[in-house]
Amino acid sequence: MNLTQKILNAHLLSGRLIPGEEISIRIDQTLTQDSTGTMAYLQFEAMGIGRVKTKKSVAYIDHNTLQTGFENADDHQYIQTVAKKHGIYCSKPGNGICHQVQLERFGIPGYTLLGSDSHTPTGGGIGMLAIGAGGLDVAVAMGGGAYFLTCPKVVGIRLTGKLPYAVAAKDIILEVLRRLSVKGGVGKVMEYIGEGVKTLTVPERATIANMGAELGATTSVFPSDEVTEAFLKAQGRAKDFTPLAADADAEYDEIVDIDLSELVPLVAQPHMPDNVDTVEHVGPIKVDQVFIGSCTNSSYQDMMRVARILKGKTVHPEVSLVIGPGSKQVLTMLARNGALADMLGAGARILESACGPCIGMGQSPKTNAVSVRTNNRNFYARSGTASAGIYLTSCETAAITALTGVLTDPRTLDLDLTVEQPKEFEVNDNLVIPPVAEGMEDTVEVVRGPNIKPFPLGKKLEDTVSGKVLLKMEDNITTDHIMPSNAKLLPFRSNIPHLSNFCLTPVDETFPERAKAEGGGLLVAGANYGQGSSREHAALVPLYLGIRAVAAKSFARIHQANLINNGILPVTFENEADYDRIDQGDALSLPDVREKIAAKQEKLILRNETKKEEYTVLLPLTDRQRGMILEGGLINYTRANA
Repeated sequence: MNLTQKILNAHLLSGRLIPGEEISIRIDQTLTQDSTGTMAYLQFEAMGIGRVKTKKSVAYIDHNTLQTGFENADDHQYIQTVAKKHGIYCSKPGNGICHQVQLERFGIPGYTLLGSDSHTPTGGGIGMLAIGAGGLDVAVAMGGGAYFLTCPKVVGIRLTGKLPYAVAAKDIILEVLRRLSVKGGVGKVMEYIGEGVKTLTVPERATIANMGAELGATTSVFPSDEVTEAFLKAQGRAKDFTPLAADADAEYDEIVDIDLSELVPLVAQPHMPDNVDTVEHVGPIKVDQVFIGSCTNSSYQDMMRVARILKGKTVHPEVSLVIGPGSKQVLTMLARNGALADMLGAGARILESACGPCIGMGQSPKTNAVSVRTNNRNFYARSGTASAGIYLTSCETAAITALTGVLTDPRTLDLDLTVEQPKEFEVNDNLVIPPVAEGMEDTVEVVRGPNIKPFPLGKKLEDTVSGKVLLKMEDNITTDHIMPSNAKLLPFRSNIPHLSNFCLTPVDETFPERAKAEGGGLLVAGANYGQGSSREHAALVPLYLGIRAVAAKSFARIHQANLINNGILPVTFENEADYDRIDQGDALSLPDVREKIAAKQEKLILRNETKKEEYTVLLPLTDRQRGMILEGGLINYTRANA
């Protein structure tokens, strides 16, 4: 077996490990963050389960830490009290980004981790099978339910050689994206193998696993070896180490060979993470802003290299440099060893240990700016400034660029960038609030602020689904398009009625008004619809607006699952050319759809009532998903089968 199969097999509850078949697995740990977690806990409460059944569940407050009104503080209190009541640990604001802290303090090799954030696969850096999912799936897992997924293919990414000077782990995953694209990992797990793996530290492995989400992959995983053991020992968690590796004769569905010694500094250009070229070829373009941080590149190792590059120098006068260490642990260690002073002395602005600029939560660049960032996504308008161009690079490239004012190849540096891994990390978990002891749940009052509104529930599937095409969209529509999540909207993450006024406005500002006037309808989209964040709001808000079905060339994995979880039909064109035959405003119908789905038919007729045409669309569902669609979503299905 390969390592992916070993971990899946150890947690398998149903199904067979045959790619394409539905399986269910036991979940050991869960994580949520505040952008998606509020809704996940409302859904958990709706299930009526008293206490979580996982080995450990952690609620992080890391996305929306700006408190410009009562909304965020109220939601933080809700998360902390609901967590305390139901057996969940709560990582308070300032403790750090969920994926960084989970890696440092809670992740265990060989465990399964389900998180309501698409970058949960970061845990693969220490040999976890860590998967991003919608909040409702996480709520079910917290309640002891299985997590259902399509058994993935396993791609062996075989690394040989060693990274050259000033070439970073970020350049490895950018190379994978350049080769495979943002759709290249759909239905697959990326498993890193080969002698080159041993040359990478745990933080470097975590960077690669984190950004594997941009491939559309189910997850990414590294072996748990002596490097992993040293990292866990330094975190005071030697007892959590387990050696894990693929068998010597393990087989893979595909092999991708990468010679690390041949890599060069790379950059992802606007507006997709797979729009990758070399820094040298893109050239010395003028840069207005540099952001170093995010769950991809905010480890102690990353920050120390940045401090070394900045020490004794001054940021270019026309560049704004902002740095966000990934956790309180990292920030404290930088403060103690003087590296933080080196950053400040160079003119860097130090941010709270939180997600921040990556999600447009502060530090939005100026009009038409060029912003070089170390995060994982550069989707259109995600930074909070629609006209800005976001370029994704390594920390080394970003740091020297901040000094020169133009995109610069870090191989021009003449510095020793070696950072020794700490023998002991600073351990202080005083911002992690434990839950009450079992049996004491009634002593905790869950506090709900006025911003928390009921979430919509789907209705049982009608005999025929029909409506106008309210919006026709192109390829690669992201969840940022569907439900923007910027600084102005994140405070309303638990207020679906308010969010509905902004649904799909980056595509068409008139959409919410038209959807409400029509009483709902259908959406038509191109390939890879719903890529990006796991945010369930991208399904809940369309549900609230009456969207009954989405017809697309293809769907991103998490968003497709979220649509099914909420009773919205995600159908794909059998003949992609039919997409071109449909216009916005056409009246469409799926006749006898309830009867056909109940009869396990996977081919449906999509009728264009306006053009008097019919198209074949596909809706392959498992028995469980079929039940969910018929009942109007996972919560209704769970209640019906309790």
